[in-house]
Amino acid sequence: MSGNLPLEIQTEIMRRLPVKSLIRFRSVSKAWKSLIDSPHFIAHYNGQMQHLLVRYNVGSVGFQKHVSIVDDHSFPQQRVSLTLPLLVKMFKFHRIIGSSHGLLCLYGYYRRCCNFSVPGKHMVVLWNISIRKAVAVVEPDVEDGIRKTIIGFGVCRETTDPKIVKIKHVYAWNHMESIPCIPWQVDVFTLSTGAWRSPNNNPPRKSIEFIGSQVVVDGFLYWLATDTVTIDGGFRSYNLIILFDMTSEEFIEINLPDSLAHHSVWNLSISKLRESLVVLKQGVEADNLVFGVWMMEDSVPNSFTMLFNLNVNAPDASVRGFRKTGEPIIELVEDLGIYKLVVYEPHSKHINILGFDGTKISFNVYSYMETLLLVDQPDLTIYNKGKRCILKHTT
Repeated sequence: MSGNLPLEIQTEIMRRLPVKSLIRFRSVSKAWKSLIDSPHFIAHYNGQMQHLLVRYNVGSVGFQKHVSIVDDHSFPQQRVSLTLPLLVKMFKFHRIIGSSHGLLCLYGYYRRCCNFSVPGKHMVVLWNISIRKAVAVVEPDVEDGIRKTIIGFGVCRETTDPKIVKIKHVYAWNHMESIPCIPWQVDVFTLSTGAWRSPNNNPPRKSIEFIGSQVVVDGFLYWLATDTVTIDGGFRSYNLIILFDMTSEEFIEINLPDSLAHHSVWNLSISKLRESLVVLKQGVEADNLVFGVWMMEDSVPNSFTMLFNLNVNAPDASVRGFRKTGEPIIELVEDLGIYKLVVYEPHSKHINILGFDGTKISFNVYSYMETLLLVDQPDLTIYNKGKRCILKHTT
């Protein structure tokens, strides 16, 4: 790139380049490294290429594989097996919370880490797949036998600051009346400060129970939930959506249409279709599985529209996500009990097999864009009690 070009033009050109090119350019000159590592450039860089992360288990022992697929016209030809960063490999066990703004969030238990005096810790790891960098955050405390922990993750759309949301609530009705204090406890970790804090907001009502995993859409966290109310001396439950605004850090309840609110919650799930929240309703018609896809209109709460039905000719199947084209990605079972990942075209009902064979209910699919978030973080960074340390790794 010519040194005669004004810095503004160089910046605009760089914003259109893939992450791999920018990482190489950081080694070309100090000026370019300073530009690419600047908070303003990181916040305003939007990768043009979308990927799908596929995680699944193979074999009787459940060996995990992670594959990234470029989600464009070449799909699914451009794929690469991923090498997990050390901070992920250190998990004794973990689960994926979700993805937001190019970062994947994982939550689990470490055998040992850093210079902590305890042998293990519950940890949250944020992983930027595109630049192969991750940071870890120590969970301040864990379950006490009465409270259940919900972990959420998203990137604030106003500040592009990654945030981790921790919600502790009573999960057993017989304990609620025995706890004198408010049963909900909400803490938020922001990467820019490296510390946890308790926001000044009203937590969800204690009768609400979170179900399943989260979905992030445009800086909002969504969870499927149920609420239990007392009617005529008995209990009655209905389904709803809980929203957490990553900017205002407020919770909002979203009502569902009656056909979803009173359906079995275990046959409901939520996902992201392009940049909208969708609710999937599972049913059976003529011995075939049917998934009704409902979309929240224009990101307006309490406004849902039925889009289409997915008719799946398989005894067992589940929708794992959507391509950027809108086509659903489905895990289904074939003969001999082999589970496969396929892309389903709703109109032609054509199925495109992606070439992954795994064990039952082991497939996870997450879409992500390339991002520079975490590029300014030192390798092997761990945050604990407001302090940052660097893991000393010896081979």
